[in-house]
Amino acid sequence: MNNNIGGLISASTKLLTGSDSARLDVELMLAHILDRNRTWLFTWPEYELTSRERCQFEDLLQQRIAGKPIAHILGKREFWGLDIQCDKHTLIPRPETELIVETALSLNLPKQAKVLDLGTGTGAIALALASEKPHWEIIGIDKIPEAVYLAQSNAGSLNISNVDWYLGSWFEPLSKHQVFDLIVSNPPYVEENSPWLLRGDVRFEPHSALTSGSDGLKDIRQIVDQSAQHLQPEGVLIVEHGFDQAKAVSKIFSSAGFRSTDLIKDYAGLDRITLGHKPRSTTQSLQAFC
Repeated sequence: MNNNIGGLISASTKLLTGSDSARLDVELMLAHILDRNRTWLFTWPEYELTSRERCQFEDLLQQRIAGKPIAHILGKREFWGLDIQCDKHTLIPRPETELIVETALSLNLPKQAKVLDLGTGTGAIALALASEKPHWEIIGIDKIPEAVYLAQSNAGSLNISNVDWYLGSWFEPLSKHQVFDLIVSNPPYVEENSPWLLRGDVRFEPHSALTSGSDGLKDIRQIVDQSAQHLQPEGVLIVEHGFDQAKAVSKIFSSAGFRSTDLIKDYAGLDRITLGHKPRSTTQSLQAFC
């Protein structure tokens, strides 16, 4: 294998037969080793790696060949332009989840909106929103202590201070009187026996962050059912779900009394998130069942 950047990218890409983004993976690993950005790699393809750099790269390459997620190898993943630290205790932030952020930012919310991110994991969604809306008051909740610690660490690294982090399952850490203008969540939504769990990066991610009962909807039901009491009148709930779960999730929202339920597709054209408004009054809620 060649020892210059151009040759290493070409040869190593061919070795990563199990990755859908082999060339990008190689470029990211090289950039990480050399402490450069990818543009620098393209500018200096003739750069020869030192023996130490080559050994470091070979180590990372073998980890990726074995299937370890690139986010775990590098210890980070870019999300909404932010470098988010990742580890084995949390779900790796994915590009399609940026749609939650995009949708939330498009809403007509108060300047000092109160926002709740359920199952925050790395804190990616909460931190993305906080970076765009420094006047928002945001809470991120996760039941995994390591996840809360990681989210706090990410907030510190990014110098973001308008997010508070709570440890607990869904709404458990909140008082019954705490209400929000917006609740967002990317909860587990994969069926417990799904063959998808045996493929790709998800093999290395915690199943507790992926699976939710036999139909994948157990946690979504709980979130939707309990959100109403924690939303302001006209408050909004945004939930990510599987592309084939849209009809079932819409029924869950309707049964809980949410109105104006919208289905939003991701960048691949797949059904990805459902948005619902809490009725202004009990009367409106009753009308939703008629």
